Amino acid sequence: MSIAVTQAAVTMEDAGEELTPHQVIQLLLDGALERLDQAALQLRCGREQEAGKLMGKAIGIINGLRESLDFDRGGEMAVKLDTLYGYLIRRLSEAEVDTGEFVLAESCKMLGELKAGWDDMAA
Repeated sequence: MSIAVTQAAVTMEDAGEELTPHQVIQLLLDGALERLDQAALQLRCGREQEAGKLMGKAIGIINGLRESLDFDRGGEMAVKLDTLYGYLIRRLSEAEVDTGEFVLAESCKMLGELKAGWDDMAA
């Protein structure tokens, strides 16, 4: 299976240097959510190996978000985000075929709530 580029990655490529740091985070969250949705679809279709690859891609995005945290400027919020990202990475890394759909749903819910809050900050 060839893994297609996410819509978020296409937007980042097209907009390039016009994006604010806030918008980049929004797009990274979109990309992670897109990968998790794709992984869930692959699991439902019985394609566990493909789902695992897509979860790995989501983990990579979440790792990138985690590594970008600025603990000096972000204070307590950065610490909370670090904890959340660490939890999501562990859960996705440990997901098995029998728990995959639950872990994906849980991860999507948490990232979706984070994304909604992030989007509200831009408004």
